Amino acid sequence: MVIELADVHHSYDGRREALQGVSFTVRHGEVFGLLGRNGAGKSTLIKVMTTLLRPTRGTLRILGWDPLRDGPRIRSRIGVVQQGESWDFTTVEGNLDVYGVLWGLSRPERQRRQEALLTKFGLQEIRRKRLFDLSGGQKRRVQVAREFMHDMDILFLDEPTVGLDILMRRSLLDSIREEVRRGLTVVFTTHNLEEADYLCDRVAVIESGRILVLDTVENLKRQYRGKKTLEVSVTGPEAEKFYADLPGALAPGESWKLQGNTVVILTEDPRDALSRILQLSARHRVQFDWLNIRQNTLEDVFLQSVRSEEPTHGLA
Repeated sequence: MVIELADVHHSYDGRREALQGVSFTVRHGEVFGLLGRNGAGKSTLIKVMTTLLRPTRGTLRILGWDPLRDGPRIRSRIGVVQQGESWDFTTVEGNLDVYGVLWGLSRPERQRRQEALLTKFGLQEIRRKRLFDLSGGQKRRVQVAREFMHDMDILFLDEPTVGLDILMRRSLLDSIREEVRRGLTVVFTTHNLEEADYLCDRVAVIESGRILVLDTVENLKRQYRGKKTLEVSVTGPEAEKFYADLPGALAPGESWKLQGNTVVILTEDPRDALSRILQLSARHRVQFDWLNIRQNTLEDVFLQSVRSEEPTHGLA
């Protein structure tokens, strides 16, 4: 195992815990996905694993080393793409060159890697532009590309495709898959469930600093196979009462999640569930804004895993 966490906790203020007993392992050459909403703890977990934060308690090993004692050794063997930006005053090629200097590469080796990365990540046309003048998606590509200016065993990617168009996003994911085939291990956080489905070997759903679900993508899909998703949104004077009473209208085994003002219900019998929803809507005299039945996706697995209660008031 290249990453091992056991009962890891972290608190920024000594009261509220951003991480609560996180435990998992990551194998060599694996793409491990962390899925969760904003504030769920994904970025905190990345910072702990990359030695930027110390865990409040618990044990952690990266490449067999203890981050508390072996931070410099760990940092020499990992790459990190965070959500912030840096060195906007440099050009694209200058940004890559600075990274090469920091990693102690010779001038010929820096030039060789720079040219290869400019081509691989589609940066040739903007190579002499300052990062300050680039779009958010272009900056993101530079952030990912420059990590490959040095050799590493693990690459940590925190929302790496934010701001990228569809073609560039797929190109970036394909480049990551190519490096994984060569032995790179990747820890990848994302909001995009399609990306997780495409790239990850295993995924962990994190909410309020806790791991709720951890399995392969295929096993997660298999767990929800045979079920369908019913989506309902209503308006009317009694819409609040409708949403408040809806959990009582669900059958055993059905689960639900409020997403905005749309209720997402996972059910094995959508016709029966719809019949009960129609009865409830007639009782409260509400009108349907949206009513839909569809096959479930990995996104539904995520939504049904994150079972935190959301307020049902103010939805009309």
